[in-house]
Amino acid sequence: MKTFLSPLSAQEEKRYLEQFREGDIEAKHILVEHNMRLVAHVAKKYQNIDEDMEDMISIGTIGLIKAIDTFRADRGSKLATYAARCIDNELLMYLRSKRKSSREISLYDPIGTDKEGNQIHLLDVMEQEEPDVIERMEFDKNVRRLYDLMPRVLNDRERMILCLRYGLRSQRPVTQREIARRLDISRSYVSRIEKKALQKLRKEFREEK
Repeated sequence: MKTFLSPLSAQEEKRYLEQFREGDIEAKHILVEHNMRLVAHVAKKYQNIDEDMEDMISIGTIGLIKAIDTFRADRGSKLATYAARCIDNELLMYLRSKRKSSREISLYDPIGTDKEGNQIHLLDVMEQEEPDVIERMEFDKNVRRLYDLMPRVLNDRERMILCLRYGLRSQRPVTQREIARRLDISRSYVSRIEKKALQKLRKEFREEK
């Protein structure tokens, strides 16, 4: 990890804060540069997760800049204490946003095949955890959106295959092989239709957000 400048003394920090309040942008740059060690320290809390530390420091720097922009010495807290909270909040918001986005995208992505050669999606195998009320409401809202989108975005065959494949409308989920037999088409053709239909839904779902 790169070497950062040492923290400012209390007197130096006070002087540069006052200069920044008077409109000196260079003073703000100095405050940022001399507090980057704090950003790295806070970011290290997350070093065991699968994230690039340089990216985490970049995100944390946004929190530091926000802290310097909004810090008020007359409220009794030190800049370092206030900035550490802002940096941590910025990192948490980033991780939560990324986790939510990743979860929405990956639910329909193939993660392998079963013994019959059918594609398996994360949605098929993920554990059913007990969600909290807010998550449940968000999930129900998204499900209603998908149901509304299906007749507008998909043709009759695509809708039928997705309903059969995922057990929509209270049906029992069936394999691609079973669907192929019902429709008298190849399993690979069912897989292509399913994949195309999911891509169309996903694209429309994202664009409407």
